[in-house]
Amino acid sequence: MKYKAFIGIGSNLGVPAENCEKAIRLLKGTAKIEVVAQSCLYESEPVGKADQNWFVNAVVAIRTSLTAEALLDTVLTIEKDLGRERREKWGPRIIDLDLLAYENHVTSSIDLTLPHPEMTKRRFVLLPLSEFAGDYLHPVENKTIYDLLQELPQTPQVKKISR
Repeated sequence: MKYKAFIGIGSNLGVPAENCEKAIRLLKGTAKIEVVAQSCLYESEPVGKADQNWFVNAVVAIRTSLTAEALLDTVLTIEKDLGRERREKWGPRIIDLDLLAYENHVTSSIDLTLPHPEMTKRRFVLLPLSEFAGDYLHPVENKTIYDLLQELPQTPQVKKISR
């Protein structure tokens, strides 16, 4: 069976837009993953640690036969292949791939929490996600992506930069 999942993508080191595009290409080239939708690229103010470069963000929707745990392992491998080093929480990064949601699964373990616990608070996630999944019903909040987006303040800023 193929599941639908959403993956958030971000970068603020090197050439961030190119890093995001590389990550998307790697996802597209991965066995058992089919990218079925892709947002535009957005530029966003950093969250949590303000004294760093702005981020470039995007979201993709995928279909996969991988379990949520196997999908998480796959995206972590892609991060590593692109040079990701985990140094500080909310710090600068060459690439960041977050498993945002996996169907309507709700789970919490040491390695994986679904849906992503911060996604409802992040305009840089909800705005790109709303391009193709605005009617997705968040399984914990019981609200659509559109509704969640409307509840967020306009800051930190998020601006569309492509497509």
